[in-house]
Amino acid sequence: MKVKNITNNTKQSNLSPVYWIPTTWFAMGLPFVALSGASSIMYKNMGVSDTKIAFWTSLIMLPWTIKPLWGPFLELYRSKKFFVYFTQLLTGLLFGLLALTLQMDHFFSFSIAILTVIALSGSTHDTAADGIYLDELNAKQQAKFVGWQGAFYNIAKVLSGGVLVYLAGELEKKIGIPNAWMVVMFIYGIIMVLLGLYNMRAIPSGKESENIHSLKDGFKTLKDVVITFFQKKNIWFSLCFIVFYRFAEGQAIKITPLFFKASRALGGLGLSTSEIGLLYGVFGSIAFVLGSLIAGYFVSNKGLNKKTLLILCAFFNLPFAAYAFLAITMPTNLYIIASAVAIEYFGYGFGFVGLILFIMQNIAPGKYKMAHYAFASGLVNLGFLLPSMISGLLSDYLGYKTFFIWVLIATIPAFIVTWLVPLKPIEEEEKTIG
Repeated sequence: MKVKNITNNTKQSNLSPVYWIPTTWFAMGLPFVALSGASSIMYKNMGVSDTKIAFWTSLIMLPWTIKPLWGPFLELYRSKKFFVYFTQLLTGLLFGLLALTLQMDHFFSFSIAILTVIALSGSTHDTAADGIYLDELNAKQQAKFVGWQGAFYNIAKVLSGGVLVYLAGELEKKIGIPNAWMVVMFIYGIIMVLLGLYNMRAIPSGKESENIHSLKDGFKTLKDVVITFFQKKNIWFSLCFIVFYRFAEGQAIKITPLFFKASRALGGLGLSTSEIGLLYGVFGSIAFVLGSLIAGYFVSNKGLNKKTLLILCAFFNLPFAAYAFLAITMPTNLYIIASAVAIEYFGYGFGFVGLILFIMQNIAPGKYKMAHYAFASGLVNLGFLLPSMISGLLSDYLGYKTFFIWVLIATIPAFIVTWLVPLKPIEEEEKTIG
């Protein structure tokens, strides 16, 4: 029996990454964007205030920041593969439960509670998936397939914030707002369950832990993970980089769909839910995928050095000027608005690759690759979470036009930390995948 298991694992590990990276990172992106983006539009349409939406839909993202705390304990049971497909199935069931709460009188409290559990499931999924990626691919392959990661994560983002939002907008006209979003949340659930069933067979198992066999071992490892993380060379420069790289994005992304939805009398663009879905689902999707794929091959060919990192940072941050343009000029032509969205999405898809690859090659390498990657990516989310939580207050106080001008000013720290952060040479691992 043992020989049979080893043979199966070897067979799975020889599968090309194209069989499991697309579905895994799609499953990674879908719940994250549902919580951080689509839920904002849902609550907006159901009469919740911008300040309340921005605060609570940001706070529920906390598990993606603190996920390193339970990362080592995943080694106690089964494999990384198990946690990937199990959390996909669990997340699907939770979305179905969420759909039912939208018919309740106190829908906001109940739905926020379930979204919090989805966040715990999703962040656990991401930790295990990242561990498999780091185990199975060497440095060159990581650079090559990071574009695939971004592309399918972003396809999920566009499906969530575009196609499904568009569908919700159309259904709202026919069956009402609560019923429309109930249908959409059921669709989220069905997609996640199907992904879980596929990935039960498609993804490799990852390396087995040799050191963690009990809770005591888990706590001991967690302590060692934290200590060795902060002992890494230039770690404080690196932490400043990963926190401030997304400082402007954390503010802009949460408010943009609310700005699109708000009436022109309030400084918004007065778009319908369907129009917002169309912008993200068509124009945003094409731009996002192109940006991610091109960036992956760009970095694979050029390598991650100071020049390429500055280029990636510029692509990531400067396109926020498109939203300042919209807030100042307030165009009515949907194609002008769509062009601005496409510019921002292309830049986002292109520039986010720099952050992922920086963590993989400058922070994660060492004894605890999965745990240190989770630790760093959790802090990346913190750089998104904190500004997101106050973005509603800022936009309410400043107004949309001044707010998006402020977002441009808020990109300055990203360029400073990108210029100053030290980069270390890549240590190529001798590993091939068929």
